[in-house]
Amino acid sequence: MPKHAQVKPHLLYEWDYEKGIIKPKNKRCPRCGSFMAHHLKPVPRWHCGKCGYTIFEK
Repeated sequence: MPKHAQVKPHLLYEWDYEKGIIKPKNKRCPRCGSFMAHHLKPVPRWHCGKCGYTIFEK
């Protein structure tokens, strides 16, 4: 059994076929550069699981 679940690319990226642009849906961490997770509860925030950096939304 695999340790991590396979993540499908259509969940992580948005494609614009007319312009030929691929951009990530989630933010990048300003500290380490990995993708950040968006959490809504208990308070809305973006959190990096790699380095622990957190951005709280207003």
